[in-house]
Amino acid sequence: MDALNMTGRGLDPVIQADLAGAAEAALRRAVAAATARIAPLWPLDSFVAVNPFLGLADLPFAAAVPVMAQLAGARMLMPRRHWHEALTAGRIDRADIAAALARRGDGRSPEAILGAGGEPAWPAPLPLVSDLLAADAGLPPRLLADRIAQWCAAYCDAGQAAWPMPWRDRPLYAAWRAAALVDRGPERAGLAGFRAALADLPAERGAAIRAACAALGVPEAGLVALMHRALADLAGWAGYLGQRDWQARLAGSASAELEELLAVRLAAEAAALACAPAAVRERWQAVAHRYAASAPDADRSVDLILLEAAEIAFQRRLARGLGRREVPPGRAEAQAVFCIDVRSEVFRRALEAAAPGVETLGFAGFFGFAVEVVPFAGGRPRAQCPVLLAPSVRICETVAAGTDEAAARARAGLGQRLRSAWAAFRSGIVSTFPFVESLGAAYGAKLARAAFAPPAPALLAEHAPTIAPAIGPHGRSGLATAARIDAAEAVLRAMSLTEGFAPIVLLIGHGAGTTNNPHAAALDCGACGGHTGEANARIAAAVLNDPAVRAGLAGRGIAIPEDTWFVAGLHDTTTDDVTLFADGLPAGHAARIARLRAALAEAGARARAERARALGIGAGPGLDRAVRRRGRDWAEVRPEWGLAGNAAFIAAPRALTRGLALDGRVFLHSYDHRADRDGSVLELILTAPVIVASWINLQYYGSTVDNAVLGSGDKVLHNVTGRIGVVVGNGGDLRPGLPFQSVHDGVRVMHEPLRLSVFVSAPVAAIDAVLAKHDGLRALADNGWLHLFALDDAGAVVARYRGGLAWETRPFG
Repeated sequence: MDALNMTGRGLDPVIQADLAGAAEAALRRAVAAATARIAPLWPLDSFVAVNPFLGLADLPFAAAVPVMAQLAGARMLMPRRHWHEALTAGRIDRADIAAALARRGDGRSPEAILGAGGEPAWPAPLPLVSDLLAADAGLPPRLLADRIAQWCAAYCDAGQAAWPMPWRDRPLYAAWRAAALVDRGPERAGLAGFRAALADLPAERGAAIRAACAALGVPEAGLVALMHRALADLAGWAGYLGQRDWQARLAGSASAELEELLAVRLAAEAAALACAPAAVRERWQAVAHRYAASAPDADRSVDLILLEAAEIAFQRRLARGLGRREVPPGRAEAQAVFCIDVRSEVFRRALEAAAPGVETLGFAGFFGFAVEVVPFAGGRPRAQCPVLLAPSVRICETVAAGTDEAAARARAGLGQRLRSAWAAFRSGIVSTFPFVESLGAAYGAKLARAAFAPPAPALLAEHAPTIAPAIGPHGRSGLATAARIDAAEAVLRAMSLTEGFAPIVLLIGHGAGTTNNPHAAALDCGACGGHTGEANARIAAAVLNDPAVRAGLAGRGIAIPEDTWFVAGLHDTTTDDVTLFADGLPAGHAARIARLRAALAEAGARARAERARALGIGAGPGLDRAVRRRGRDWAEVRPEWGLAGNAAFIAAPRALTRGLALDGRVFLHSYDHRADRDGSVLELILTAPVIVASWINLQYYGSTVDNAVLGSGDKVLHNVTGRIGVVVGNGGDLRPGLPFQSVHDGVRVMHEPLRLSVFVSAPVAAIDAVLAKHDGLRALADNGWLHLFALDDAGAVVARYRGGLAWETRPFG
């Protein structure tokens, strides 16, 4: 008998207490394991890439395939025809398949793989009670899930609704239960007695989970699977609530909203079972035991071989191009530090071609400053750092010197309030229809202008951040001198820039100028929390130009020449325009900045011409205008391709990749292991930028292989809900991933779904030392969620990581 269902009658009280304690401990472990499997989902205003398989990294990639199919209803592999088309097109060949077979220790021949039969069917996910009711008792499909989703939208609403929700001051499960006890919807749909059954369940989260699991009768071995299935059925809302828990943990506080949602889902299923027809209850008894069995699946080995063959083909091509290039001798005219975002690779190459005297570097786009920026005009502070980090300091925006700050703040505050009120009127649940009825005709002229002469979307901030320490209405802000010196040293060492400074060093953040795009943040800088990188670039430049900071750095062995000046900039990835913020430029640098602006403009034209091909824009005099218009066009569903195509990460000196056309597919991080004596920079790169790049890679992977489940479907059908996320059509679950249009052009896939290949120019022993120290990173490499290669100083691939801290010296067979 399952320990969870034992009453303990007739047993010694001590034994009874021990059994109850063991059952409770098993239940708590199951809750922790199941909630850990749900990937967090950030809201639209800070939407960042997240690995949708985040909670399964402890499983080998191949073992996760049937788990996702059985419990999330998601495919993790492309249809076989996709790889056959790649074979026909020459992107894969027989040698790649042979190498993939050898890596996996598979004795079959390439011909056996190529001659394999048709596509194996994907199994349906294990049903919940509500699924059985829909199939066997005629209830509406997803009756309970959709009602819970609608309730979550109201409970979590961030300003779209026009009325306060009752019970919002209660914990999520208690609030839902109070609402559900007066909701006649399920009973009107045919679930008679649902409210009475729900009333019999406890009102507290933990007790409700315990009682619901006992009522559902799933064996202890199947509890994690049951809970995972219940949460995956509402993966969008589960991810959003899990993100709120994540943010709370970063802030050092406690939150269990995802567990609260688990209590909601299990309680709803238990109540549904209590009032289900006898035939459904009998069928559920058989299903309940399937949750404790291993996930059955068709043989996917052929598909896994084809995936790995495609990855090997890409790795071979990339490795052939790597090698040390000659760089212009002497001091660089300028250095330009870009985010490692794959879109920067295209622009960096274009800039080096336009201005050979410019040296480019790659570094995470938040430039090492994990800050919370408070807008000058008020509004919610924004975290300008990777979501893996908590902001360490608050920075407030300010006005230019000589401006009446009080008057400017009053004007800006009034403007912010008016814009917020207008936005609420336009998009509020109650006011949307009155808005159209009262102002629809008057809006005609504005709609016409937006359609035929759209203005450029606002991308630049109106006010600059200030690093001066202060105490104001938002508490302490700014950076003291000691903190500035520490931050500057860490940043310069992390980007391997501690000597050989050019007269001008550009720090170029990035953002995407688009309009009418709910997923706009997905095109902005992920390292800046789904915002543009302007604030971080300006903060970094201000710190590095501070004379006190430079004096402190000189005492630590980093001597920045007196004539070196750091200049912040912002790269609009939709138009490839770069804006420089050359504030306080010293005398003698004006001509250099003018030459750089001209070079950046030429590089932008080159980058636009390259990107236009992927956008389907032909060469000619109208190319520039066509590319620029895409971000302004409110009807354009593909303003740019974002990070589609990303497939590799290279941490190495630029000399190994300079001049190599990587087609916007590679994250490029500057790294010189010879200057990293203690391995701390390598550790930072492998445990932060590589992890973020893996998240991006696997989000694009998931949104491509199964956009219906792991993506967000057709963006033409999207509706924003609660100002949090999107639903497809008039309701249902939040959609967790990227829109179909972000990975597909309507005819073909634009993102080739390959796992990330990481190439590091460092000794194998140094890489091993980091892997041995960080279990999470090692799990990604050991379990095949990414590939890891070591480069020598000449750029040759000398070893491939096999797992278990073992390497092979013939990386491609």
